[in-house]
Amino acid sequence: MSQQDQPWSRAIYTAGTFQPPAGGGVLPVRDKSTGEVFAEAGRADASDVDAAVTRAVPAQRDWAALGYAERAAVLRRVAAALERDGAMRELIVRETGSIPGKADYEIGAAISELTEAAALASRPSGEVLQTGHAGRTSISERLPVGLVGVITPWNFPLVLGMRVIAPALALGNVVLLKPSPETPLSGGLAIARLFVEAGAPAGIFQVLPGGEDVGRRLVEHPDIQMVHFTGSTAVGRQIAQTAGGLLKKVSLELGGNNALVVLDDADIEQATMIGAWSSFHYQGQTCISAGRHIVDRAVVDEYTAGIVARAAAITLGDPATEPVGLGPVINDAQLARGKRLLDDAVAGGARVLTGGTVEGPFFRPTVVVDVDPASALWTEEIFAPIVAIVAVDGTEEAVALANDTRYGLVSSVLGADVHRATTVARRLNSAMVHVNDATPQDEALAPFGGVGQSGLGGRSGGDANLEEFTERRWLTVSSVPAHYPY
Repeated sequence: MSQQDQPWSRAIYTAGTFQPPAGGGVLPVRDKSTGEVFAEAGRADASDVDAAVTRAVPAQRDWAALGYAERAAVLRRVAAALERDGAMRELIVRETGSIPGKADYEIGAAISELTEAAALASRPSGEVLQTGHAGRTSISERLPVGLVGVITPWNFPLVLGMRVIAPALALGNVVLLKPSPETPLSGGLAIARLFVEAGAPAGIFQVLPGGEDVGRRLVEHPDIQMVHFTGSTAVGRQIAQTAGGLLKKVSLELGGNNALVVLDDADIEQATMIGAWSSFHYQGQTCISAGRHIVDRAVVDEYTAGIVARAAAITLGDPATEPVGLGPVINDAQLARGKRLLDDAVAGGARVLTGGTVEGPFFRPTVVVDVDPASALWTEEIFAPIVAIVAVDGTEEAVALANDTRYGLVSSVLGADVHRATTVARRLNSAMVHVNDATPQDEALAPFGGVGQSGLGGRSGGDANLEEFTERRWLTVSSVPAHYPY
């Protein structure tokens, strides 16, 4: 079946069915390597959001009233449908420009999110508290937040969506999803197909592809109790301002300016492999990529030579048709931004040792030295396959430079003395730190999120989801009516 013959063609997903959006808008879906429009999604508008919310309110009451076993069973059936799915891999490759291995990772991680969320549904939903009142039972219980609006990015559309969708549903919420316009299929409508196959109740999960007007209405709608956004810090700041004015619960997973610290005793062969993967995987287009490589001066020459060799060996091309190491950058705007950051750094004295060129939609893996720590290439999130290296003298200078950022998402420390490396890691102002491993790490059971300008709100993953997607209520029950003086 061609993409144009799929049930999602020119459609949104609402009330348990694929149907045309109210305004009849169309969102073209492009192959990021060739530019070909290979499918069309429906383009929702604000009126579609309003209609979806109207359907979601009663659906949420019924869904939350189900026993945990029924909710868990739906999620397990969605996981099984994804395991059987034969089209998701190609969709991810074509929509995101990723190599097939990255698509396989996303599918496996999304299945893990679903199965772990299914187990979350049966977790205790409250606790009995001590009380100073005789004859009173005091309980802290967890209730679903209600309607959760979810806005997801284009880089890991399947797993970053499922990281929120699955636990939110497990805990009795319903989800209204706005995927990125770059990835409306693998980030939304293809997920909806899994819910159809799983026989999920109508209205618990709805997909509204569209532009800024859809995202804005999700944030502003009075009946949506929570907004979860994954994306840039600039957009996250706007969402926080709007949601704050509405006193609405918000969770933001934002950008990173992540450091990889190489100590003087690091195994340089291993370090360059970890460093290359941290910066170049998926064209550097993840919030947990390492942009800043902070290397002890004693080993910086050897490390730099190793990174240059690895970068030069990476192949570029269309991952849908060729066995390449890297695919295209997501769009022209992102390509131009990465090149601008690089060119500005070079104008400020940085030297490009390899790469630095753009060939169509492809950005050659790049290694830069003599980078000014005040340059935007060093201080901002890059989202391009660029390694920027700065040498330091000892751990004190390394820690100070790593912490000299407004962001606080993830860092890595590489060193042979694990105790020493861990001591350095604990001094870094990041919400996630890895010793002797790459910065890109994510597990369904681990708390994922950032501090500073890398995030606002709670964490996703494991027990953190209980806090993220529920509200606490204090309930007291007295065996006899209380007595008061009037």
